[in-house]
Amino acid sequence: MTRTRIALTLTTLGLAAALGLSGCGIGAGSSTATSPAVAAADVSDEAYALQAVGFDTGLAADPAPSASAAAPGGQLKNRLERRAAMRKYLRKNTLHGEITVQGKDGVKTIVVQRGTVTEVTSTGVTVKSTDGFTATWTFGAQLKIVQNRQTVAASALKTGSEIGIAGTKEGSTDSARLIAIK
Repeated sequence: MTRTRIALTLTTLGLAAALGLSGCGIGAGSSTATSPAVAAADVSDEAYALQAVGFDTGLAADPAPSASAAAPGGQLKNRLERRAAMRKYLRKNTLHGEITVQGKDGVKTIVVQRGTVTEVTSTGVTVKSTDGFTATWTFGAQLKIVQNRQTVAASALKTGSEIGIAGTKEGSTDSARLIAIK
């Protein structure tokens, strides 16, 4: 029981740190896209969130350390190794969550989930995580769907597909802005 609480706490704190750093603009100039049709700036917070839980969308590069972040005596290397270990842990264990961040446009709640598509409609998708948590997401106005680092149409979403999904919470509605199909 204690191990589960520790693991859950570490996962939550790690996700909070990853999302908090992206919300504060760290790495904001390092976003890349493999396709010109995909605008990384439109969904940068969501791309970082999905990257933190193990979905490589190709929309956000790892935040590069700045020249001022260099620390004497290998401290930077140790910090980067710890960050890599935390990301690996998060990729394997995070199923769903939400966090409130202060972004350029004010405070917003970012929601992430990984799981299996159980239903697709013209206006949204329902996803079930391995722990049994189910959420219904509406398609946001600026939705990006990626598969193999390429933008795809919404028709690529099929029941039974493994996906990572990120977006914003507005009231009780989860509005999808980025979906990565595995």
